Parts: sequence; structure tokens; C-alpha cells
Amino acid sequence: MKKMGFGMMRLPLTDKNDLKSVDQNQINEMVDKYMQAGFNYFDTAYPYHDGVSEVALRKAVVERYPRDSFVIADKLPLFLITENEQLEPIFQEQLERCGVEYFDYYLLHNVSAFSEAGFVGVNSFEFALEKKKEGKIKHLGFSTHANAEYIENIIKEHPELEFIQLQINYLDWENDAIESKKCYEVARKYDLPILIMEPLKGGFLVNIPEEAEKLMKEYNDEEPVTWALKYVSSLDGVFMVLNGVSNIEQMEQNIQIMDNLEEITDEEIEIISKVVGIINSQITVPCTKCNYCLSSCPKNINIPKLFDWYNNEKIENNEEFTAVGNAYRNYSKIENNSIASDCIACGLCVKECPQHIDIPEVMKDVKKTFEKPLYGFTKE
Repeated sequence: MKKMGFGMMRLPLTDKNDLKSVDQNQINEMVDKYMQAGFNYFDTAYPYHDGVSEVALRKAVVERYPRDSFVIADKLPLFLITENEQLEPIFQEQLERCGVEYFDYYLLHNVSAFSEAGFVGVNSFEFALEKKKEGKIKHLGFSTHANAEYIENIIKEHPELEFIQLQINYLDWENDAIESKKCYEVARKYDLPILIMEPLKGGFLVNIPEEAEKLMKEYNDEEPVTWALKYVSSLDGVFMVLNGVSNIEQMEQNIQIMDNLEEITDEEIEIISKVVGIINSQITVPCTKCNYCLSSCPKNINIPKLFDWYNNEKIENNEEFTAVGNAYRNYSKIENNSIASDCIACGLCVKECPQHIDIPEVMKDVKKTFEKPLYGFTKE
């Protein structure tokens, strides 16, 4: 099986303000080019495009190609589930939307503290395993935006899981908030095959700072997107890299790249390290993580940690659900962890900051950025 998966999360639209208005004709053409190039892994999920992604997959793939010529991955939306009675209807609806009798790969979607209502006290894992025994799921796994420790606990508790889907890209690899490298190492420790999501960090790694792109071009004249895909594809244990393509041109470019990828070299990894440094230097808050502010905060807010997440969110510039926002929400649920809304704007931290950052003022935007209904926060 070729390594590039067709991620059906960011499909082309006929109306950019309506997620349901997918351009079916263009999707069909994208599928044809993808299949003709020898790729066949399609990734969808219950909430993508407000439910229309699964239907678009049926129309473009299932109704137009033999069932044994393609592979479908779908996901159980844990974050929408609160009781056992929801499991069977949702699963049956997914089968109907996709027009299939079984899923080749099926995932528990975003297993993390954010979605615990859907599997703590609800038999989601047991339900999925039963569906596998019935032959309606061929391979059972899970996707997650949790940290490495959380992931390892899930793997220990559920040895029935056969694979894992992780957010991995070169910018997140050493990131303390997302922990891509640590999560990858946990997956390798337990010999779980790895699916990679967000290899381009939501498209951010396609348009990197000019200084960073120049380093790449001067070395081998390859585009930033090629470097990003080469980086993740070269990792041991990776069996699929999901590319969320939004138009024909992107599909053609990704096919060209993935059909001609070579293993990444040590020299290229060194250049990527410099690129990461350039990107991280263009951050929103110039916090150096010196930690001088910590001892002065009466609310015990881990200011550098919150600023690290905030900077990553601003770099990504994504108003939708993000891994960093999910990490912030998970952090807020742990007892004794203070967050931006706990700031009383006393200003004691500012006196300790070598960078002279107006910390209380920035905290207002940290709160605005992360503490919103999307992540389960409600207005006071």
C-alpha cells in the first residue's frame, strides 16, 4: 500500500462559508487522479464537513470503484457521545453514509481528556471491538491529540488497539505542548503502526518564512511541502501519511511528491532544525521560558507554558479545533492547574520579566484564544 492517504477533512467547497457545500465534481476528479496514481486510502470522520464528508466519499469512491480497490478509514466521534445508546445508531449511520458493509480501518476519534465523556462510563471501546468481531471493522485503532503519558495509559488499558493516528510534523516534533516525538516514541515502544495527521500543520508548513524557505531551496531546490512530507514519511513505523487536499492542484502536487520521495538525510534534518528555529523566532510573545515570573504569581499560573501554547496557536493561525487548544483544555481539567482566566492582573510578574512583557495584558488574549465553547469553556 502506498503511503499517502486522502484526508477528506478539507474538501473543496462551492461556498466557502458553508462546510456542507462540497464540490462533488472536483472531488470526483481528485479521487480519479489519486486512484490512477496507485493510491487508495481514504480517511473520513462523522463530523467532517458537518457529516457530508462521508457522503462525498460514497459518491466519489464507493459508487464508482470496486470495493476491493480502495480502503476506508472512519472514526467514532467520542466527543459527541455521552451514553451507550448512541453508539449503534451512529455506527449504522456511518455505514449508510459511506455506502459500505464494513470499514477497513476504524478509529476511536481523539481519545483524550477532551472526549472522556464518550468512553469513560460509556462502552465505546467494547462496542468497537464487538463490531470488529462481527466483521464490520477490519482493523481497530485510535486517533489522539493527548500527551505521551496519557497515550501510553490508553494503550496499556486497551491492548486490542492495532494502530494509532498522531499529529506529527517537523515543527511539532520537539514541541513541549504537542509532544510529537514523545508520542511517536510511545507508539514505537508498543509496536503500533502509525498514521500521521497534520504533516503540513494545517498548511502552515507550505508557506513558511522566506528566510526558512531560502535555506531549503538553496540546498536542493525542493519546495517546503516536499521537505515536510519527506520528514514524516521517513520515520520508522509510519504506514500512512494523511494529506488533507482541498483542490485538484494540491492533489497533483502531492501525488508527484509522494511518488518520488527519498529518505531524508542527516544534512536535511540539520537544515530543518534551522528552519524550526526561524519559525519559532517569529512568535507572538517573546517569552524565553526563563521562569523568573513563576515565583511571583499568587495564582501559581505556569506563565511560560501558557505562552508556549499561545504562540503555537498563533503560528498555526487556525480558528478551528487544534491540538494546542485541546492540550490547553486537558491541562485546565487537572486539579490545581491555573489558567489564563485565573490571572488577577496584579502585575507582580511583569517586574520579574527580563523581556518586559505585559503579562496580564497578554493573558487576556490567551483566555480569549483558548477559553471558548469550542473547547468546553462557558461564559461566566
